Amino acid sequence: MVATGGGVVARTRRAGGEAGLLMAIFFASGFAALVYQVLWVRELGLLFGSTAEAVAMAIAIFFAGIASGGWYWGRRAARVRNALVGFAGLELAVAATALGHFLLIDVYHAIYPAIYQLIGHDRALETVAKAAVAAVILLPPSFLMGGTLPMMGQYLVRRREELGTTGSALYAINTFGGAAGALAAGFVLPMALGLTGAYLLAVATDMLVGLAAFLLALRRGATPAAVAQEGGFPAAPAMATTGPAMPRRLVWIVAFASGFVTLGIEVIWTRLFSQVLQNSAYTYSLVLTTFLAALALGAWTANALARTAVAPARMVSLLLASSAVVAAASPWLFHGLTDGLGYVGARHGWWGYVAAVAALALPVMLVPAIILGAVLPYLLRALAQESDAPGELIGRLVAANTAGAILGSIAAAFLLLPVFGATASLTVLAAVYAVLSGVSASTFLRRARLVPPAAGAAIAVAALALMPDGPAQVRLDPARGERLIELREGTAAHVAVVQRERGRVLRVNNYYTLGGTATLDPERNQAIIPMLTHPEPRSVFFLGMGTGLTAGASLYFPVERVTVCEIVPDVIELARLHFEPWVNGLFDDPRVRMHAEDGRNCLRRSPDRYDVIVSDLFTPWKAGTGNLYTVEHFRTVHDRLEAGGVFAQWIPLYQVSERELGIIARTMQEVFSEVVVWRGDLYAERSIVALVGRRGDSPLDPPTLVANARAMTGMSDIPEAFLLELVLRFYAGNLSASGLFEESPVNTDNHPIIEYLAPRTHRAVIAGEARWVTGPARDAFYRALLAAAPPEDDPYLVRLTPVQRDYVRAGLRQSQFARLNRREREAADRHRSAVLRKSPLIGVRPLSPAGRLVAARQTE
Repeated sequence: MVATGGGVVARTRRAGGEAGLLMAIFFASGFAALVYQVLWVRELGLLFGSTAEAVAMAIAIFFAGIASGGWYWGRRAARVRNALVGFAGLELAVAATALGHFLLIDVYHAIYPAIYQLIGHDRALETVAKAAVAAVILLPPSFLMGGTLPMMGQYLVRRREELGTTGSALYAINTFGGAAGALAAGFVLPMALGLTGAYLLAVATDMLVGLAAFLLALRRGATPAAVAQEGGFPAAPAMATTGPAMPRRLVWIVAFASGFVTLGIEVIWTRLFSQVLQNSAYTYSLVLTTFLAALALGAWTANALARTAVAPARMVSLLLASSAVVAAASPWLFHGLTDGLGYVGARHGWWGYVAAVAALALPVMLVPAIILGAVLPYLLRALAQESDAPGELIGRLVAANTAGAILGSIAAAFLLLPVFGATASLTVLAAVYAVLSGVSASTFLRRARLVPPAAGAAIAVAALALMPDGPAQVRLDPARGERLIELREGTAAHVAVVQRERGRVLRVNNYYTLGGTATLDPERNQAIIPMLTHPEPRSVFFLGMGTGLTAGASLYFPVERVTVCEIVPDVIELARLHFEPWVNGLFDDPRVRMHAEDGRNCLRRSPDRYDVIVSDLFTPWKAGTGNLYTVEHFRTVHDRLEAGGVFAQWIPLYQVSERELGIIARTMQEVFSEVVVWRGDLYAERSIVALVGRRGDSPLDPPTLVANARAMTGMSDIPEAFLLELVLRFYAGNLSASGLFEESPVNTDNHPIIEYLAPRTHRAVIAGEARWVTGPARDAFYRALLAAAPPEDDPYLVRLTPVQRDYVRAGLRQSQFARLNRREREAADRHRSAVLRKSPLIGVRPLSPAGRLVAARQTE
């Protein structure tokens, strides 16, 4: 790769491979930088919540450090006697300041509740506090990182004509290193080393880079005199070109605008990909890696273009015009290649799926981003006429571009997407490229200087004015009678309300259903079942809201305080608009406080305690979801429960294998002394269960179940036996007493097993290499649970009579009957008979607490 830089090749031959070694060092520097960035964004997500705002803030502060560091150290590079020593010092300083991350994180964890108490619920002050903490963590190392490219450029660029070739080669090598770091941080390091180990690897890499550069500098001596004259180039004729020079001011404008548009496009492309992908940590890493690799290839393309005699203004105008075309065409290409937002790799196993994602990213992102990525490094060729020091020129260019990138990423996420949507936003950004192309062309068309910018502006205005609605952003299934009610392309996700023949659903990013009216009873059971078991449920916290059906069911009880945290703001708004008839007044009840916030962070920041905490169903393989199954999170939950409080973690058995179920259960048992399992339904195949823990040991109390059920319905004359039969059939067994998952590993923030295992299991199930806990596997789990801890030996059921314990056994038989009734009638009849003996009042009717008790209340 080094061989493409003409000046570098010559010195490589003379210096016996020095340039090759320097390029390897610079590759490693880029590798470490992206490992830091990926892990910092994740860590700050754990600290502040995995919201779009938190991610944007982390990236903006990181980029601000890069920009300010590029500007500052670029100016200093010219005054350093040996710029390679300066580079070594920066790398060692990055490693030192990065190590301070551990101390700062511990301090933040200790003082965060006090900070929150001080600022209260003021979102503006809270954002300022978060930004201050993030700045203390991120700014020092990123400020130092920003100086590495200018310092290395100052050392290696020794003649005026080398600025474009050597500078772009350095940019390419460093960005290739970044792509490798992003891939490693997403696919390999977290599971191999844990997040702390991965972070320490990046620190060690920077230390080795710094030491290697320092030793090489001692051997080679000072920066060559060719660039030491007041830090700049010696006087020399301008490079031969076929047209006039590009004005310096225009170079800075294009650098800034290129950063703005390129990062804006990257944000929108990422959103487009989220509509058709698994959206796991792996797929986000793959998309980021593809984009960085494209930028690196773009820099290599710029390296080749910089060696031509074409005037920089002409080449920049051509690159900008080409960028406008590929940006505007990309949503249409994406829609066509995905067959109208079809799920990518729907039938592939793990590596087949990765290949399918890569095959989509290649034409949609890689090829277009090569063109986008060529603009910035090629601008170094336009600056070759300047006499300023190479480090200063590179530093200023990086600073201008990164400043634009900060604003572009924020504008795309928080302005363009919500206002225009994905397709129109890409057209807007393409229009910026078109205008810039025209402005650049005006510098070499002397007789018609106003024609190109006017033409570019006219094309941009026409594209915006005549732009069609664009390809559909929601995939609808005609077989289910689906029609779109409303779509929001918001800051966090695409959120849609879709009407089906059997009910209304709420979907996020096209394929993630948050619930719907067709599953009304199971969704209400998620609140009702844990609340029935608590002696006096007066305060309830819901981690995740979805449609609001679950949280709304809590208002059937005489509660005093209900807190709901939902991470996607548009989910709250669309649920308010389109699910009001089914949520029991959730959005109007004065007892309810609703927060558009990450639930884990929402629970941790406040000292409030609750009688019942309900954690919603979450897709285990989705990026960030694994954070809700860690031992650290479960400890926070335990601390936020009142004495005797109940925590219910709902699990979709149709989205976990027995392995993931065991890890989550084992992790909960690290915190809660006893974990029991309740069913959320009596469906034939795809079921949900709650892993329920309590603060303190207290067995299930039948009179409490009866009293709460009667209070919920407002009917005191419902027979006790009927109520107990109705509820106890949903009890599945005692996990702690069974010992089923004692050998399973524990999921932690440092070793996020679920986050990285669940996506692979998802694809393994599709390939027939694993299976969910559904159908026979579900019933086998239920049987094993009850066999290992029979009702008469279950300490949680010590207060039940023998007849009441039979209700528990009837629940197992009812589940098996429901599955076999349509397939194996003879076996189903045996289970039917058992159910009728043990559950005579209800029999095999699939009644649930939600359905029966809510109906009784409405009748009353």
